[in-house]
Amino acid sequence: MNIKRAKQEIKDAVEAYLLKDKYGDYEIPAVRQRPVLLLGAPGIGKTQIMEQIARECGIGLVAYTITHHTRQSAIGLPFISEQEYDGQKKAVTEYTMSEIVASIYEKMKKTGLREGILFIDEINCVSETLAPAMLQFLQCKTFGNHPIPEGWVIVAAGNPPEYNKSVRDFDVVTLDRVKKIQVEPDYEVFREYALKTQIHPAVISYLDVRPGNFYQMETTVDGKMFATPRGWEDLSRLLEVYEKLGKPVDKEVVRQYIQHDRIAGEFANYLELYRKYKNDYAIDRILKGEIRESMIKKLSHASFDERLSVISLLLSGCMAEFHRIRVQELFTEILYGKMKKAGAKLRESTLSEEEIPGVIGDIQKEVQQEREGKKRAELLNREEERRLLHLEEVLGIYETELMKQHPENGPAAFDILRELFSAEREKYEKFQEEGSRMLEHAFDFLETAFGNSQEMVLFLTGLNRSEDAAAFLCSCECERYHRYSQSLLTESDREIRKEIERLSKEG
Repeated sequence: MNIKRAKQEIKDAVEAYLLKDKYGDYEIPAVRQRPVLLLGAPGIGKTQIMEQIARECGIGLVAYTITHHTRQSAIGLPFISEQEYDGQKKAVTEYTMSEIVASIYEKMKKTGLREGILFIDEINCVSETLAPAMLQFLQCKTFGNHPIPEGWVIVAAGNPPEYNKSVRDFDVVTLDRVKKIQVEPDYEVFREYALKTQIHPAVISYLDVRPGNFYQMETTVDGKMFATPRGWEDLSRLLEVYEKLGKPVDKEVVRQYIQHDRIAGEFANYLELYRKYKNDYAIDRILKGEIRESMIKKLSHASFDERLSVISLLLSGCMAEFHRIRVQELFTEILYGKMKKAGAKLRESTLSEEEIPGVIGDIQKEVQQEREGKKRAELLNREEERRLLHLEEVLGIYETELMKQHPENGPAAFDILRELFSAEREKYEKFQEEGSRMLEHAFDFLETAFGNSQEMVLFLTGLNRSEDAAAFLCSCECERYHRYSQSLLTESDREIRKEIERLSKEG
Protein backbone atom coordinates (compact mmCIF):
# COMPACT_ATOMS: atom_id res chain seq x y z
CA MET A 1 0.00 0.00 0.00
CA ASN A 2 1.07 3.64 -0.31
CA ILE A 3 2.19 5.82 2.60
CA LYS A 4 -1.14 7.67 2.79
CA ARG A 5 -3.07 4.43 3.27
CA ALA A 6 -0.43 3.19 5.73
CA LYS A 7 -0.84 6.35 7.79
CA GLN A 8 -4.60 5.85 7.95
CA GLU A 9 -4.20 2.19 8.91
CA ILE A 10 -1.82 3.06 11.76
CA LYS A 11 -4.02 5.93 12.92
CA ASP A 12 -7.06 3.63 12.93
CA ALA A 13 -5.10 1.05 14.96
CA VAL A 14 -3.96 3.68 17.47
CA GLU A 15 -7.52 4.95 17.94
CA ALA A 16 -8.79 1.38 18.34
CA TYR A 17 -6.08 0.45 20.86
CA LEU A 18 -6.72 3.57 22.95
CA LEU A 19 -10.52 3.26 23.01
CA LYS A 20 -11.80 2.62 26.56
CA ASP A 21 -15.03 1.12 27.83
CA LYS A 22 -17.29 2.74 30.42
CA TYR A 23 -15.15 1.32 33.24
CA GLY A 24 -11.97 2.93 31.91
CA ASP A 25 -10.42 -0.28 30.58
CA TYR A 26 -9.08 -0.54 27.04
CA GLU A 27 -11.54 -2.24 24.69
CA ILE A 28 -8.62 -4.20 23.23
CA PRO A 29 -6.48 -5.42 26.16
CA ALA A 30 -2.77 -4.59 25.96
CA VAL A 31 -1.90 -8.26 25.39
CA ARG A 32 -4.02 -8.20 22.18
CA GLN A 33 -2.70 -4.86 20.93
CA ARG A 34 -0.37 -6.10 18.23
CA PRO A 35 2.66 -3.89 17.58
CA VAL A 36 2.56 -2.37 14.10
CA LEU A 37 5.47 -3.43 11.88
CA LEU A 38 5.90 -0.95 9.04
CA LEU A 39 8.17 -2.20 6.25
CA GLY A 40 9.15 0.01 3.34
CA ALA A 41 11.93 1.56 1.34
CA PRO A 42 14.04 4.29 3.01
CA GLY A 43 13.06 7.93 2.59
CA ILE A 44 9.36 7.47 1.79
CA GLY A 45 8.07 9.13 4.97
CA LYS A 46 7.69 6.39 7.61
CA THR A 47 8.98 8.56 10.45
CA GLN A 48 7.13 11.63 9.23
CA ILE A 49 3.71 9.98 9.31
CA MET A 50 4.29 8.97 12.94
CA GLU A 51 4.75 12.65 13.86
CA GLN A 52 1.56 13.52 11.97
CA ILE A 53 -0.45 10.73 13.64
CA ALA A 54 0.69 11.76 17.13
CA ARG A 55 -0.31 15.39 16.49
CA GLU A 56 -3.67 14.48 14.95
CA CYS A 57 -4.52 12.07 17.80
CA GLY A 58 -3.24 14.47 20.49
CA ILE A 59 -0.89 11.89 22.01
CA GLY A 60 2.81 11.68 22.77
CA LEU A 61 5.55 10.32 20.53
CA VAL A 62 8.85 8.78 21.56
CA ALA A 63 11.01 7.85 18.57
CA TYR A 64 14.23 5.85 18.54
CA THR A 65 16.49 4.52 15.81
CA ILE A 66 17.44 1.22 17.39
CA THR A 67 20.70 0.82 15.44
CA HIS A 68 22.08 3.63 17.62
CA HIS A 69 21.63 1.50 20.73
CA THR A 70 23.62 -1.23 22.43
CA ARG A 71 22.06 -4.11 24.32
CA GLN A 72 22.82 -2.34 27.60
CA SER A 73 21.11 0.95 26.68
CA ALA A 74 18.07 -0.88 25.28
CA ILE A 75 17.41 -3.33 28.13
CA GLY A 76 19.30 -1.67 31.00
CA LEU A 77 22.46 -2.44 32.98
CA PRO A 78 22.65 -5.47 35.28
CA PHE A 79 23.08 -5.09 39.05
CA ILE A 80 22.94 -7.48 42.00
CA SER A 81 20.06 -7.27 44.43
CA GLU A 82 19.22 -9.41 47.44
CA GLN A 83 15.97 -11.41 47.60
CA GLU A 84 14.67 -13.87 50.19
CA TYR A 85 13.42 -17.29 49.11
CA ASP A 86 12.13 -19.86 51.67
CA GLY A 87 13.82 -17.90 54.43
CA GLN A 88 17.16 -17.77 52.65
CA LYS A 89 18.70 -14.63 51.15
CA LYS A 90 19.89 -14.98 47.58
CA ALA A 91 21.81 -12.67 45.23
CA VAL A 92 19.71 -11.96 42.13
CA THR A 93 20.60 -10.19 38.91
CA GLU A 94 18.26 -7.33 38.08
CA TYR A 95 18.44 -4.55 35.48
CA THR A 96 18.27 -0.81 35.62
CA MET A 97 15.40 0.66 33.65
CA SER A 98 15.85 0.64 29.90
CA GLU A 99 16.79 4.03 28.48
CA ILE A 100 13.93 3.66 26.01
CA VAL A 101 11.30 2.85 28.66
CA ALA A 102 12.64 5.65 30.88
CA SER A 103 12.27 8.10 27.99
CA ILE A 104 8.54 7.27 27.81
CA TYR A 105 8.11 8.18 31.47
CA GLU A 106 10.12 11.36 30.87
CA LYS A 107 7.84 12.25 27.96
CA MET A 108 4.75 11.75 30.15
CA LYS A 109 6.30 13.89 32.88
CA LYS A 110 7.28 16.65 30.45
CA THR A 111 4.05 16.81 28.43
CA GLY A 112 1.38 15.47 30.75
CA LEU A 113 0.30 13.06 27.99
CA ARG A 114 -0.38 9.60 29.46
CA GLU A 115 -0.84 7.89 26.10
CA GLY A 116 1.30 7.83 23.02
CA ILE A 117 3.29 5.99 20.39
CA LEU A 118 6.68 4.36 20.91
CA PHE A 119 8.26 4.34 17.45
CA ILE A 120 11.32 2.15 16.91
CA ASP A 121 12.98 2.62 13.54
CA GLU A 122 15.29 0.17 11.70
CA ILE A 123 14.17 -2.62 14.02
CA ASN A 124 15.30 -5.34 11.62
CA CYS A 125 18.85 -3.95 11.39
CA VAL A 126 19.98 -4.51 14.99
CA SER A 127 23.21 -6.18 16.04
CA GLU A 128 23.35 -9.89 16.82
CA THR A 129 23.51 -9.22 20.58
CA LEU A 130 20.45 -6.96 20.50
CA ALA A 131 18.29 -9.10 18.17
CA PRO A 132 16.83 -11.34 20.94
CA ALA A 133 15.82 -8.26 22.94
CA MET A 134 14.00 -6.85 19.89
CA LEU A 135 12.10 -10.09 19.39
CA GLN A 136 11.15 -10.06 23.07
CA PHE A 137 10.07 -6.42 22.67
CA LEU A 138 7.73 -7.23 19.77
CA GLN A 139 6.35 -10.36 21.38
CA CYS A 140 6.05 -9.26 25.02
CA LYS A 141 6.15 -5.41 24.85
CA THR A 142 9.05 -5.25 27.29
CA PHE A 143 12.67 -4.13 27.27
CA GLY A 144 14.52 -6.40 29.67
CA ASN A 145 12.40 -6.61 32.84
CA HIS A 146 10.54 -3.38 32.16
CA PRO A 147 7.17 -3.32 30.34
CA ILE A 148 6.10 -0.50 28.05
CA PRO A 149 3.64 1.70 30.04
CA GLU A 150 -0.04 1.01 29.45
CA GLY A 151 -1.56 3.32 26.86
CA TRP A 152 1.56 3.41 24.67
CA VAL A 153 1.19 1.84 21.24
CA ILE A 154 4.24 0.20 19.69
CA VAL A 155 5.08 0.93 16.07
CA ALA A 156 8.28 -0.46 14.58
CA ALA A 157 9.69 0.25 11.13
CA GLY A 158 12.26 -1.44 8.98
CA ASN A 159 13.71 -1.55 5.48
CA PRO A 160 13.39 -4.55 3.13
CA PRO A 161 16.63 -6.55 2.66
CA GLU A 162 17.31 -5.16 -0.81
CA TYR A 163 18.00 -1.74 0.74
CA ASN A 164 20.14 -2.76 3.70
CA LYS A 165 22.73 -5.54 4.06
CA SER A 166 22.18 -5.65 7.84
CA VAL A 167 18.51 -6.65 7.64
CA ARG A 168 17.45 -9.67 9.68
CA ASP A 169 14.39 -11.74 8.86
CA PHE A 170 11.77 -12.16 11.56
CA ASP A 171 10.59 -15.68 12.27
CA VAL A 172 6.96 -16.74 11.91
CA VAL A 173 6.45 -16.73 15.70
CA THR A 174 7.27 -13.01 15.78
CA LEU A 175 5.43 -12.08 12.59
CA ASP A 176 2.31 -13.80 13.92
CA ARG A 177 2.30 -11.33 16.82
CA VAL A 178 2.52 -8.09 14.83
CA LYS A 179 0.26 -6.05 12.53
CA LYS A 180 2.42 -6.02 9.39
CA ILE A 181 2.08 -3.17 6.87
CA GLN A 182 4.09 -3.12 3.65
CA VAL A 183 4.61 0.32 2.08
CA GLU A 184 5.56 1.13 -1.51
CA PRO A 185 6.56 4.49 -3.05
CA ASP A 186 3.62 6.24 -4.79
CA TYR A 187 4.15 9.49 -6.68
CA GLU A 188 0.49 10.56 -6.71
CA VAL A 189 0.38 10.40 -2.91
CA PHE A 190 3.64 12.34 -2.68
CA ARG A 191 2.27 14.93 -5.11
CA GLU A 192 -0.81 15.45 -2.97
CA TYR A 193 1.44 15.93 0.06
CA ALA A 194 3.78 18.19 -1.92
CA LEU A 195 0.97 20.57 -2.86
CA LYS A 196 -0.31 20.67 0.71
CA THR A 197 3.11 21.43 2.20
CA GLN A 198 4.23 23.92 -0.46
CA ILE A 199 7.01 21.82 -2.02
CA HIS A 200 8.91 23.94 -4.57
CA PRO A 201 6.88 24.06 -7.83
CA ALA A 202 9.95 23.22 -9.92
CA VAL A 203 10.23 19.89 -8.11
CA ILE A 204 6.54 19.07 -8.69
CA SER A 205 6.69 20.19 -12.32
CA TYR A 206 9.81 18.11 -13.04
CA LEU A 207 8.37 14.99 -11.40
CA ASP A 208 5.09 15.45 -13.28
CA VAL A 209 7.08 15.08 -16.50
CA ARG A 210 9.28 12.25 -15.14
CA PRO A 211 7.35 10.54 -12.32
CA GLY A 212 9.68 7.54 -12.58
CA ASN A 213 12.44 9.69 -11.04
CA PHE A 214 10.40 10.31 -7.89
CA TYR A 215 11.91 7.19 -6.33
CA GLN A 216 14.93 5.37 -7.71
CA MET A 217 17.31 2.92 -6.05
CA GLU A 218 20.04 1.45 -8.24
CA THR A 219 23.16 -0.58 -7.52
CA THR A 220 26.10 0.32 -9.77
CA VAL A 221 29.83 -0.40 -9.83
CA ASP A 222 30.25 2.90 -7.96
CA GLY A 223 27.80 1.89 -5.23
CA LYS A 224 24.19 2.82 -4.53
CA MET A 225 22.58 5.61 -6.53
CA PHE A 226 19.22 6.83 -5.34
CA ALA A 227 16.52 9.49 -5.30
CA THR A 228 13.91 9.47 -2.52
CA PRO A 229 10.89 11.56 -1.48
CA ARG A 230 12.86 12.71 1.55
CA GLY A 231 15.64 13.92 -0.75
CA TRP A 232 13.20 15.84 -2.97
CA GLU A 233 11.52 17.50 0.02
CA ASP A 234 14.80 18.54 1.64
CA LEU A 235 16.09 19.85 -1.70
CA SER A 236 12.86 21.83 -2.07
CA ARG A 237 13.35 23.59 1.26
CA LEU A 238 16.93 24.45 0.29
CA LEU A 239 15.77 25.85 -3.07
CA GLU A 240 13.32 28.18 -1.32
CA VAL A 241 15.97 29.57 1.02
CA TYR A 242 18.66 29.80 -1.68
CA GLU A 243 16.26 31.83 -3.83
CA LYS A 244 15.75 34.27 -0.94
CA LEU A 245 19.52 34.54 -0.51
CA GLY A 246 20.18 34.81 -4.26
CA LYS A 247 22.43 31.75 -4.23
CA PRO A 248 22.77 29.52 -7.33
CA VAL A 249 21.69 25.88 -7.43
CA ASP A 250 23.57 23.68 -9.91
CA LYS A 251 24.08 19.95 -10.36
CA GLU A 252 26.64 19.77 -7.55
CA VAL A 253 24.12 21.22 -5.10
CA VAL A 254 21.29 19.00 -6.35
CA ARG A 255 23.50 15.89 -6.11
CA GLN A 256 23.97 16.52 -2.38
CA TYR A 257 20.29 15.62 -1.95
CA ILE A 258 19.43 13.55 -5.05
CA GLN A 259 22.30 11.08 -4.96
CA HIS A 260 21.72 9.78 -8.47
CA ASP A 261 23.95 11.35 -11.12
CA ARG A 262 21.56 11.12 -14.05
CA ILE A 263 18.51 12.42 -12.15
CA ALA A 264 20.50 15.15 -10.41
CA GLY A 265 21.84 16.35 -13.76
CA GLU A 266 18.41 16.25 -15.39
CA PHE A 267 16.80 18.20 -12.59
CA ALA A 268 19.59 20.81 -12.51
CA ASN A 269 19.09 21.39 -16.25
CA TYR A 270 15.32 21.48 -15.83
CA LEU A 271 15.57 23.98 -12.97
CA GLU A 272 17.60 26.30 -15.18
CA LEU A 273 14.99 26.04 -17.95
CA TYR A 274 12.15 26.46 -15.46
CA ARG A 275 13.56 29.75 -14.27
CA LYS A 276 14.21 30.81 -17.85
CA TYR A 277 10.56 30.11 -18.79
CA LYS A 278 9.38 32.14 -15.80
CA ASN A 279 11.30 35.15 -17.11
CA ASP A 280 10.71 34.57 -20.83
CA TYR A 281 6.96 34.26 -20.45
CA ALA A 282 6.76 36.93 -17.75
CA ILE A 283 4.49 34.75 -15.59
CA ASP A 284 4.06 37.47 -12.97
CA ARG A 285 2.76 39.83 -15.66
CA ILE A 286 0.36 37.21 -17.04
CA LEU A 287 -1.16 36.78 -13.58
CA LYS A 288 -1.61 40.55 -13.41
CA GLY A 289 -3.53 40.51 -16.70
CA GLU A 290 -0.84 41.38 -19.25
CA ILE A 291 -0.84 39.04 -22.25
CA ARG A 292 1.61 39.77 -25.04
CA GLU A 293 1.25 38.45 -28.58
CA SER A 294 4.91 37.40 -28.57
CA MET A 295 4.25 35.07 -25.63
CA ILE A 296 1.38 33.35 -27.43
CA LYS A 297 3.41 32.95 -30.61
CA LYS A 298 6.41 31.55 -28.74
CA LEU A 299 4.22 29.09 -26.83
CA SER A 300 2.49 27.85 -30.00
CA HIS A 301 5.86 26.49 -31.24
CA ALA A 302 7.02 25.21 -27.81
CA SER A 303 7.59 21.57 -26.90
CA PHE A 304 5.14 19.79 -24.61
CA ASP A 305 7.66 19.91 -21.73
CA GLU A 306 7.90 23.68 -22.14
CA ARG A 307 4.12 24.06 -22.20
CA LEU A 308 3.83 21.89 -19.12
CA SER A 309 6.38 24.09 -17.34
CA VAL A 310 4.37 27.21 -18.19
CA ILE A 311 1.19 25.58 -16.80
CA SER A 312 3.11 24.65 -13.66
CA LEU A 313 4.37 28.22 -13.28
CA LEU A 314 0.83 29.60 -13.65
CA LEU A 315 -0.43 27.10 -11.09
CA SER A 316 2.35 27.85 -8.62
CA GLY A 317 1.59 31.57 -8.81
CA CYS A 318 -2.10 30.93 -8.17
CA MET A 319 -1.38 28.40 -5.43
CA ALA A 320 0.86 30.82 -3.57
CA GLU A 321 -1.98 33.36 -3.63
CA PHE A 322 -4.58 30.79 -2.56
CA HIS A 323 -2.33 29.73 0.32
CA ARG A 324 -1.97 33.34 1.44
CA ILE A 325 -5.77 33.65 1.39
CA ARG A 326 -6.20 30.40 3.34
CA VAL A 327 -3.70 31.50 5.99
CA GLN A 328 -5.56 34.80 6.42
CA GLU A 329 -8.92 33.00 6.48
CA LEU A 330 -7.85 30.62 9.26
CA PHE A 331 -6.30 33.47 11.23
CA THR A 332 -9.45 35.61 10.86
CA GLU A 333 -11.58 32.71 12.11
CA ILE A 334 -9.48 32.13 15.22
CA LEU A 335 -9.28 35.88 15.94
CA TYR A 336 -13.06 36.13 15.57
CA GLY A 337 -13.46 33.46 18.26
CA LYS A 338 -11.25 35.42 20.64
CA MET A 339 -13.15 38.65 19.93
CA LYS A 340 -16.44 36.92 20.75
CA LYS A 341 -14.95 35.78 24.04
CA ALA A 342 -13.69 39.30 24.80
CA GLY A 343 -17.06 40.80 23.84
CA ALA A 344 -18.91 38.52 26.27
CA LYS A 345 -16.68 39.65 29.12
CA LEU A 346 -16.78 43.34 28.21
CA ARG A 347 -20.54 43.55 27.76
CA GLU A 348 -21.54 41.60 30.85
CA SER A 349 -19.09 42.97 33.40
CA THR A 350 -18.67 46.21 35.31
CA LEU A 351 -14.98 46.68 34.67
CA SER A 352 -13.19 49.87 35.56
CA GLU A 353 -11.41 51.87 32.87
CA GLU A 354 -8.06 50.54 34.07
CA GLU A 355 -9.22 46.91 34.02
CA ILE A 356 -10.63 46.91 30.48
CA PRO A 357 -7.33 46.32 28.56
CA GLY A 358 -6.64 43.39 30.88
CA VAL A 359 -9.48 41.44 29.25
CA ILE A 360 -7.44 41.23 26.03
CA GLY A 361 -4.25 40.73 28.02
CA ASP A 362 -5.76 37.67 29.73
CA ILE A 363 -6.82 36.18 26.40
CA GLN A 364 -3.33 36.79 25.01
CA LYS A 365 -1.84 34.91 27.98
CA GLU A 366 -4.24 32.02 27.40
CA VAL A 367 -3.13 31.82 23.77
CA GLN A 368 0.53 31.91 24.84
CA GLN A 369 -0.03 29.13 27.38
CA GLU A 370 -1.87 27.06 24.78
CA ARG A 371 0.98 27.48 22.29
CA GLU A 372 3.69 26.69 24.83
CA GLY A 373 1.77 23.66 26.14
CA LYS A 374 1.24 22.24 22.66
CA LYS A 375 4.88 22.90 21.79
CA ARG A 376 6.09 21.05 24.89
CA ALA A 377 3.82 18.17 23.95
CA GLU A 378 5.13 18.36 20.35
CA LEU A 379 1.57 18.72 19.05
CA LEU A 380 2.22 21.87 16.98
CA ASN A 381 3.26 21.94 13.36
CA ARG A 382 5.13 24.94 12.00
CA GLU A 383 2.11 26.64 10.42
CA GLU A 384 -0.05 26.28 13.53
CA GLU A 385 2.71 27.71 15.70
CA ARG A 386 3.07 30.72 13.39
CA ARG A 387 -0.69 31.28 13.48
CA LEU A 388 -0.71 31.33 17.29
CA LEU A 389 2.35 33.60 17.43
CA HIS A 390 0.62 36.01 15.04
CA LEU A 391 -2.51 35.87 17.19
CA GLU A 392 -0.49 36.77 20.29
CA GLU A 393 1.08 39.66 18.39
CA VAL A 394 -2.29 41.03 17.19
CA LEU A 395 -3.89 40.67 20.63
CA GLY A 396 -0.95 42.62 22.07
CA ILE A 397 -1.61 45.40 19.54
CA TYR A 398 -5.31 45.42 20.48
CA GLU A 399 -4.48 45.66 24.18
CA THR A 400 -2.14 48.59 23.51
CA GLU A 401 -4.84 50.32 21.46
CA LEU A 402 -7.36 49.99 24.30
CA MET A 403 -4.82 51.48 26.69
CA LYS A 404 -4.31 54.38 24.29
CA GLN A 405 -7.99 55.16 23.70
CA HIS A 406 -9.17 54.75 27.33
CA PRO A 407 -12.74 53.51 26.66
CA GLU A 408 -14.97 54.44 29.59
CA ASN A 409 -16.82 51.10 29.73
CA GLY A 410 -16.95 47.58 28.30
CA PRO A 411 -19.34 48.26 25.39
CA ALA A 412 -17.19 51.20 24.28
CA ALA A 413 -14.12 48.98 24.42
CA PHE A 414 -15.85 46.31 22.35
CA ASP A 415 -16.71 48.91 19.70
CA ILE A 416 -13.00 49.66 19.40
CA LEU A 417 -12.18 45.94 19.12
CA ARG A 418 -14.88 45.48 16.49
CA GLU A 419 -13.32 48.24 14.39
CA LEU A 420 -9.86 46.73 14.79
CA PHE A 421 -11.13 43.28 13.83
CA SER A 422 -12.89 44.67 10.75
CA ALA A 423 -9.44 45.62 9.40
CA GLU A 424 -8.43 41.93 9.48
CA ARG A 425 -11.69 40.97 7.81
CA GLU A 426 -11.13 43.59 5.10
CA LYS A 427 -7.61 42.26 4.55
CA TYR A 428 -9.06 38.78 3.98
CA GLU A 429 -11.66 40.13 1.54
CA LYS A 430 -8.96 42.10 -0.30
CA PHE A 431 -6.86 38.93 -0.64
CA GLN A 432 -9.92 37.11 -2.02
CA GLU A 433 -10.47 39.81 -4.63
CA GLU A 434 -6.82 39.68 -5.67
CA GLY A 435 -6.99 35.87 -5.87
CA SER A 436 -10.12 36.05 -8.04
CA ARG A 437 -8.47 38.49 -10.43
CA MET A 438 -5.35 36.33 -10.64
CA LEU A 439 -7.37 33.22 -11.48
CA GLU A 440 -9.37 35.10 -14.13
CA HIS A 441 -6.12 36.37 -15.69
CA ALA A 442 -4.77 32.79 -15.75
CA PHE A 443 -7.91 31.63 -17.56
CA ASP A 444 -7.62 34.57 -19.98
CA PHE A 445 -4.12 33.46 -20.92
CA LEU A 446 -4.99 29.76 -21.15
CA GLU A 447 -7.96 30.46 -23.42
CA THR A 448 -5.88 32.70 -25.68
CA ALA A 449 -2.92 30.35 -25.83
CA PHE A 450 -4.54 26.91 -25.81
CA GLY A 451 -8.34 27.10 -25.89
CA ASN A 452 -10.14 24.10 -24.42
CA SER A 453 -7.16 21.74 -24.78
CA GLN A 454 -5.10 19.30 -22.73
CA GLU A 455 -3.24 22.27 -21.20
CA MET A 456 -6.54 23.54 -19.80
CA VAL A 457 -7.22 20.06 -18.42
CA LEU A 458 -3.80 20.04 -16.73
CA PHE A 459 -4.49 23.43 -15.17
CA LEU A 460 -7.90 22.33 -13.86
CA THR A 461 -6.43 19.09 -12.54
CA GLY A 462 -3.79 21.07 -10.67
CA LEU A 463 -6.48 23.27 -9.09
CA ASN A 464 -8.54 20.25 -8.09
CA ARG A 465 -5.59 18.63 -6.32
CA SER A 466 -4.98 21.59 -4.00
CA GLU A 467 -6.75 22.01 -0.66
CA ASP A 468 -6.02 25.74 -0.68
CA ALA A 469 -7.55 26.08 -4.15
CA ALA A 470 -10.58 24.02 -3.10
CA ALA A 471 -11.14 26.26 -0.06
CA PHE A 472 -10.82 29.36 -2.24
CA LEU A 473 -13.20 28.10 -4.93
CA CYS A 474 -15.80 27.23 -2.28
CA SER A 475 -15.93 30.84 -1.11
CA CYS A 476 -15.25 32.71 -4.37
CA GLU A 477 -17.32 32.04 -7.47
CA CYS A 478 -15.39 31.45 -10.71
CA GLU A 479 -17.72 30.80 -13.66
CA ARG A 480 -15.00 29.57 -16.01
CA TYR A 481 -13.61 27.12 -13.48
CA HIS A 482 -17.04 25.51 -13.09
CA ARG A 483 -17.73 25.60 -16.83
CA TYR A 484 -14.47 23.95 -17.80
CA SER A 485 -14.70 21.49 -14.90
CA GLN A 486 -18.18 20.45 -16.06
CA SER A 487 -16.86 20.03 -19.58
CA LEU A 488 -14.03 17.90 -18.22
CA LEU A 489 -16.48 15.74 -16.25
CA THR A 490 -18.70 15.34 -19.29
CA GLU A 491 -15.73 14.26 -21.41
CA SER A 492 -14.64 11.85 -18.69
CA ASP A 493 -18.18 10.45 -18.53
CA ARG A 494 -18.15 9.89 -22.30
CA GLU A 495 -14.84 8.02 -22.04
CA ILE A 496 -16.19 5.84 -19.24
CA ARG A 497 -19.32 5.02 -21.25
CA LYS A 498 -17.20 4.09 -24.28
CA GLU A 499 -15.08 1.82 -22.12
CA ILE A 500 -18.19 0.16 -20.64
CA GLU A 501 -19.62 -0.40 -24.13
CA ARG A 502 -16.31 -1.87 -25.32
CA LEU A 503 -16.13 -4.26 -22.38
CA SER A 504 -19.81 -5.24 -22.90
CA LYS A 505 -19.13 -6.16 -26.53
CA GLU A 506 -16.02 -8.09 -25.57
CA GLY A 507 -18.03 -9.91 -22.86
